[in-house]
Amino acid sequence: MQQINARVESYTNVRPDAPLPEQYANYMTSVLTGDLGTSIWHNEPVSMIMAKAIPWTVFVSSVSLILTFVIGICLGAIMAYYEGSQFDVSSTILTTLLNAIPYYIAAIILLYFLGFQGGFFPTGGRFDPDTTPGLNLSFILSIIHYGALPIFSFVITGIDPLGMRGNSISVLGSDYVRVARLRGLSDMRISIRYVAHNAILPFYTGLLISIGGLIGGSVIMEQIFSYPGVGYYIFESISSRDYPLMMGGFLVLTVCVVIGVYIADLTYGKVDPRAGTGDQRESY
Repeated sequence: MQQINARVESYTNVRPDAPLPEQYANYMTSVLTGDLGTSIWHNEPVSMIMAKAIPWTVFVSSVSLILTFVIGICLGAIMAYYEGSQFDVSSTILTTLLNAIPYYIAAIILLYFLGFQGGFFPTGGRFDPDTTPGLNLSFILSIIHYGALPIFSFVITGIDPLGMRGNSISVLGSDYVRVARLRGLSDMRISIRYVAHNAILPFYTGLLISIGGLIGGSVIMEQIFSYPGVGYYIFESISSRDYPLMMGGFLVLTVCVVIGVYIADLTYGKVDPRAGTGDQRESY
């Protein structure tokens, strides 16, 4: 039993025979010093595994998030500007159908047709092993090529322009939009520069909060595409009962959510000056 307890302590930095509050305090102390324990399956420090995996998950998640919101915002503004048109109706139907498809179903379909059948994209890995890692064009293009299908799977099932469309319709009745039309500005410029710019503000907080959900969704996505990121190692740790690696992976997801919400809270007043500050509250 002593040998088992010593081995558990060496892997998790927690004494299994200690009281639970003491175990928690010891684990959090080791986390704050950057020691997340040792992976049982890989026999490697969890912090090193996460350090190598985080950049790849951040790459796929951030690009997917940016593309999803940019396309959704622009499309919603254009749909609102042409409200009731054939473009508006068809776009609404198409995006509703795509939103109803789970991202992992889209991932499997894309992987089968564009990966295994078509051979247009690789079916696993993070980059071409024949390229030299570094800031060179071949390596960068290889990263984009290998990450294209995971990104595309998130984007096509995550675009939701309907909320933006509703906000934009309310903005279209504003005086500055009428003035822009009288000035003879193009419809595209009005819908993007004037309508989208002001209707986008309520989505800013949701943008940063969705970081956690997107990274959490990478657990299944990275497993489907054999893309070794944080989600890939979390899934692997669950399958192999590698508890130190599992705890380290979930800790990374939690920190990402907290940081996203915190940044949203700090910067929303800068993005939308109408939100004001704590010293400018009105009394009712």
